[in-house]
Amino acid sequence: MAIRRIGIMGVGSIGSVVGGMLTLAGHDVTLIDQWPEHVEKMKADGLRLSGTCGDHVVPVKALHLYEAQGIQEPFDAVFLSVKGYDTEWATTFILRFLAEPDGVIVDFQNGINDRRVAAIAGEHRTLGSVITMGAGLYEPGHVIRTDRDFGFHIGELDGEETLRVHDLVEIMGAVAPTHVTNNLFGDRWSKLAVNCMVNPIAGLSGYGSNEVRTVPYPRGIAIQVAAEVIKVGRAAGYEVEPLMGIEAQKYVDAVEGRNVEALHAEMLARATAISVARPSLLQDVMRGRRTEIEDLNGLVVREGKRLGVPTPFNEAIVREVSQYAPGTLTPDPKNLEPLAAMLPR
Repeated sequence: MAIRRIGIMGVGSIGSVVGGMLTLAGHDVTLIDQWPEHVEKMKADGLRLSGTCGDHVVPVKALHLYEAQGIQEPFDAVFLSVKGYDTEWATTFILRFLAEPDGVIVDFQNGINDRRVAAIAGEHRTLGSVITMGAGLYEPGHVIRTDRDFGFHIGELDGEETLRVHDLVEIMGAVAPTHVTNNLFGDRWSKLAVNCMVNPIAGLSGYGSNEVRTVPYPRGIAIQVAAEVIKVGRAAGYEVEPLMGIEAQKYVDAVEGRNVEALHAEMLARATAISVARPSLLQDVMRGRRTEIEDLNGLVVREGKRLGVPTPFNEAIVREVSQYAPGTLTPDPKNLEPLAAMLPR
C-alpha cells in the first residue's frame, strides 16, 4: 500500500518538526492538535521552523480537534505524537480516520506505549518509532530543532522487516536520518532510560540536556537512574540498545563500582554532540502543563515492582516531581538535593 496521506495526531515539538519538514518535502500532511493558539497561528501564518533544520515558514494543513470531523479522505499513516497520558483517547479518536484495511498508526511517543496503541488499533495496524532528535516549542506556530545528527528508528512490534517499515523509513528521511529497527523494544528501553535520566532532572533543576550530562552531581544521579531502567528492561526480556552511543552495560558496571570514571568521561565527551536543548518534561514545567513522569520513571517503578527489580532512584524522582501540581514547580538545582543525598559516597 502506497503511503499518500499522512496525519499527525499531536503537534508538539516533534510533531511540528515532522509535519513541517514532510510538508516542505511535498507530502500530503494534515496536522491535528488540541492547543488552539498553535493551530490558529499555523492557519494564519504557516508553521515556522528554525534551528538545525534551517529557517522555513511552511504553509501547512492544520486542524483543531473539532475540525477533524470534516476529514473526507482517510490517512494511510498517522503519527501519534501526543503525551503518554493521552494515548488511549487519542488513538481511539484518530482510528476512525485511518484507511481500511492497511492504514497504520506509528507510535511517535516517549515511554513505551506501543502495546497500548495496539490494544485499540490492532497490532497489525501499529508500528513503533523511537525518536532521538530534539526540538523545542515555546510559542505558537514556531518550532526549533536542537540536534544535528539524530533521528528515528522505525519497526514492527514483532521485529519483522516489512515493506511498510521501509516505505516509512524512506519518507522520514526527509526529516532526519531514519533507520529500520528489528529490536523495537530494545530501542524503546534505551530511549526510556535516556528520558528517565534527562527529563525529570531537567524539569526539577532547569538544567538543559547538556548540563545534565556535564554537571557532576546531576550526571551521577542520571547514571543511577539509567542503570535501574536497564536492569528492569533486561528483566522484562529485552536486549537494551546503547544509550546515545554508550553501551548499556557500562551504566550497570558503574553503579556496581566498575569503570566509573571512564563512563563519566565518555558521557562528557558525547555531551558535546548534543545541542543546547530543553527536554520535553522541562518544557512542560515551563508551560505549567502536566508532566509525563508516570509514563516515564513511573513506568520503570511499576515494572520493577512486578519483576522484583529495585528502583530507588526512579522512585525518588517520581516522588520529587509528583509532589508539585501542574504550574507550581519552579526549576532550581536545589530541587535535586534529595536525590544527590542518595548517591554513594
